[in-house]
Amino acid sequence: MNLVVEARGLTKTYPAERTPVRAVDDVDLDVDAGEFVSVMGPSGCGKSTLLHLLGGLDRPDSGRLFLVGERVDRLSESEWAVFRRRNVGFVFQAFHLVDELTAVENVELPALLLGEPRRGARRRATELLERVGVADRAGHLPDGLSGGEKQRVAVARALVNEPPLVLADEPTGNLDSRATGQILQLLTELRDASRTLLVVTHDARVASTADRLLTMRDGAIVAQTRLGPGVSASGVLADLVDLGGES
Repeated sequence: MNLVVEARGLTKTYPAERTPVRAVDDVDLDVDAGEFVSVMGPSGCGKSTLLHLLGGLDRPDSGRLFLVGERVDRLSESEWAVFRRRNVGFVFQAFHLVDELTAVENVELPALLLGEPRRGARRRATELLERVGVADRAGHLPDGLSGGEKQRVAVARALVNEPPLVLADEPTGNLDSRATGQILQLLTELRDASRTLLVVTHDARVASTADRLLTMRDGAIVAQTRLGPGVSASGVLADLVDLGGES
C-alpha cells in the first residue's frame, strides 16, 4: 500500500463563547496513491477544517500527519509553504485568486514560485485553462470573470505543478451543469493519471465519481463507503438532507 495521506488522531478545537468547538475530533485517515475520496456531511461537521489540516493551512492541536511519506505536522510555516507548492494543489471554495493578475497569470503563479521558466509555466497554464473550458478568458482579471469561471481558473491553478495530492473544497459549487461535467471529467482524468484527490462536496454527482465516500458528523468520520457499480452517493446525500442539511 502506497499511502499519500496518513493521519492519526487529528484533533482541532476552536474557542467559543461558552464551550470550545471540536471541529475535527480524533480523525484517522489513510488515502492511497491514485485514490479519489469524497467527503460529505452536514453543515459545520468539520469537512473544510479537515481539508485545511491536511494541507497545512491550519495546525492540529494533536495528532500526526504524513503526506507522500513525509511527516508534516511538525514543519515550520516556511517548510510547509515549500512542501505545499511541490506536493499539494488546493481548490478553495472562495477561489483566492490574485485580483491584480489575469486568469493565466494566476494559474502559472505556483509554477513560477517553484522556479519554473516562464515559457514552460505559461504553456502549461494555457493548456489547463483549455481543459477546464475558459481558455478564452485567459487575459481577463478576476473582476471580469463570473463565479463559475473563477472556480475553473482555481482548479487549473491547483493542477499547474502536477501535485501528487489535490485537495478541493466544493470544486463545482459555483458551476452550471455543463461546467460541472467538465470538472468531473478532469477529476476522473486526474484519478486515472494516478493523482490522489480528496474532495469536499455536497454534490452527489461529484461524490459518486469517487472511489470512496467519507461521511463526517460532529468532527468525526462516522462512515466510509466504497463506491462502484450499484453503489452511489445519492442515498448518503438524501440521509444528510434528512438530518438537517448538507454543505
